[in-house]
Amino acid sequence: MIKEFNINVSSEQISEIKSKIDNYPWSYIEENDGWELGTNKNYLKELCKYWTSDFDWKKHEKLINRFSNFKTNVDGIDIHFIKEKGSGKNPKPLLLMHGWPGSIIEFLEIIKPLAHPEDFGGNIEDAFTVIAPSLPGFGFSGPPTKPIGPRNIAKIFNKMMTENLEYKKYFAQGGDWGATIANWLGYDHSNNCKAIHINCLTMRHPEGPQTDEEKAWQKKFDKDQIIQDGYRTQQATKPQTLSYAMIDSPVGIAAWIIEKIHGWSDLKDNDIESIYSKDVLLANIMIYVLTNTFNTASWIYFGRREEGGRYFPKDFKKITIPTGIAIFPKEMSEWPPRTYVDRIFNVKRWTLMDKGGHFAALEQPTMLAEDIGAFFSKINIKNDK
Repeated sequence: MIKEFNINVSSEQISEIKSKIDNYPWSYIEENDGWELGTNKNYLKELCKYWTSDFDWKKHEKLINRFSNFKTNVDGIDIHFIKEKGSGKNPKPLLLMHGWPGSIIEFLEIIKPLAHPEDFGGNIEDAFTVIAPSLPGFGFSGPPTKPIGPRNIAKIFNKMMTENLEYKKYFAQGGDWGATIANWLGYDHSNNCKAIHINCLTMRHPEGPQTDEEKAWQKKFDKDQIIQDGYRTQQATKPQTLSYAMIDSPVGIAAWIIEKIHGWSDLKDNDIESIYSKDVLLANIMIYVLTNTFNTASWIYFGRREEGGRYFPKDFKKITIPTGIAIFPKEMSEWPPRTYVDRIFNVKRWTLMDKGGHFAALEQPTMLAEDIGAFFSKINIKNDK
């Protein structure tokens, strides 16, 4: 069953959040001007001042509600999703998947260009019916009963697309966890998911690097990622402990998320607002705060560890469906050499972007949407519905 869903946060809940922000004990946090120790205190205070005085959640609520929102139950989990029916006679179903610490806010600027390309200088024949869900445990989707990882989420989304929405064939796109889920859709569900497009690679070939170039990449990658292991290890091992600190602290959640967005984006002069407005940053943060999902959104890290981590199974066979790759220069999870990627995927498009980072849909929405459209437009699928 699919039910219409409308976001309508009460003024009382918003006021309660603002009260917690206003009463935050800033004096106990040491002064620091940079980002080396973590989130910059001066910037966070500035953001929080804007949060309580000028930020209007209802404006962003309307931006989400301008699309058709739904909920549907898959394996006991109520999955929230946006659905924008594409133009023309045969729009192709496209599953758009976000990651952490993102949300459906990431896709608000690319849904229309993908669903209605004729309104943005494109061809109506290249339209998609866009399905953009909140991952299980994220945002407006319900949580699983226990942590699950990306492989299980791929199974849930494939069931949602093929049974609940009755699309027997579809495409999938994602970055961060969305890309990982897309990998598993291509690996486990290629009878239904007929092509994937990704702008991040977190999965690894079970045989590891083979060439000197690949081995050099692996060594550099491991060194570069040491600085990222703190949050990742915490969320993959003891997410519940972290959640006790965060659940009642909008400022704490903002600090945790803002640090990642600052560190993983292609900024000018280290200025987070050279790419993002305060409104966009806070709209994404509010998804976590309003829905009290900081805890269950962290579960995906724990779930991946239980599923076996980054590596495909030892009996891995190459993903044969067409795969599009968009590489943004400031992606924090550096891409391996093409030879490595070719052993995992049937690469049909390889695009080197000239700017952008980890949050491609937010940072460079036009570039990403155009690359998605150009890739999938070459592949034909037809559903009978």
